[in-house]
Amino acid sequence: MEDLTHRKLYQSATRHKEGSPKHEIKFCPRCLIKFECKVGSIALCQCSGFSLSTEEKDFISSQFDDCLCRECINLTISEYNTIKIYKSITWSF
Repeated sequence: MEDLTHRKLYQSATRHKEGSPKHEIKFCPRCLIKFECKVGSIALCQCSGFSLSTEEKDFISSQFDDCLCRECINLTISEYNTIKIYKSITWSF
C-alpha cells in the first residue's frame, strides 16, 4: 500500500538531476530538525511503520509539502486526533 508520505519521499528524491539517491538529508518543515530520509531503503526510513488513516494522511499533506521527522509525524497525528475529538463534542447546557 502506497503511503502519501512515501510518495512525497519518492517525488523529492526524483527531483535530483543525478537520479534517485539512496539517502538524503532533509530538514523537517515543522521543527526544522535535520534528519536522514532513506528513500532508497524505504523500509528502513524513519517514516515507515506508521499506520495512518486516509484522514490523517490528508491532514498531514494539507499542512506540509515535504517529509516530517518521526517525532513531528507523531505530534501531527496527535493534533489531528485532538481536533477530531473537539469537533465531535457537543456542548449542551
